[in-house]
Amino acid sequence: MSDKIPMTRSGHRKLIEELKRLKTVERPSIIREIEEARAHGDLSENAEYKFAKEKQGHIEGRIQQVEDWLARAEVIDVSKLSGDKVVFGATVTLLDVDTDKTVKYRIVGELEADLKQGLLSVTSPLARSLIGRREGDEVVVRTPGGERTFEILEIAFVEPEDTSDEP
Repeated sequence: MSDKIPMTRSGHRKLIEELKRLKTVERPSIIREIEEARAHGDLSENAEYKFAKEKQGHIEGRIQQVEDWLARAEVIDVSKLSGDKVVFGATVTLLDVDTDKTVKYRIVGELEADLKQGLLSVTSPLARSLIGRREGDEVVVRTPGGERTFEILEIAFVEPEDTSDEP
């Protein structure tokens, strides 16, 4: 699988931070746990050792997964985007016509999606219905709860504040 994975700079930065934490904090910590468990003697009946080795496997697997995602990342600098159409990386303010509530979502890659933080996966039904649309357009989206109608109030292209030294 060599497909590129679209992500924003902030999403890329979070993956770099996670990889750094896994390699410099989690990996050394689990190595110490394994050494301590090994010191308790018979490994065949040592639950601490088995648990630590299993945890090590999960950490190593996650490191490989994050390294793969970073290798295939197609980083999109949202601050360099502009226009009047919704595209990947855009922050879109919507009016839920049915409830008269305003919501704001940033369209991001699948790995970055977190609805509680307003980060909407580009592959979600709502994002797919918004792509290519303009301010003032209405979109109808099929959701598990039925059809919902949204009006696009604003489209903005802003990258969240960079709080790290990473690119």
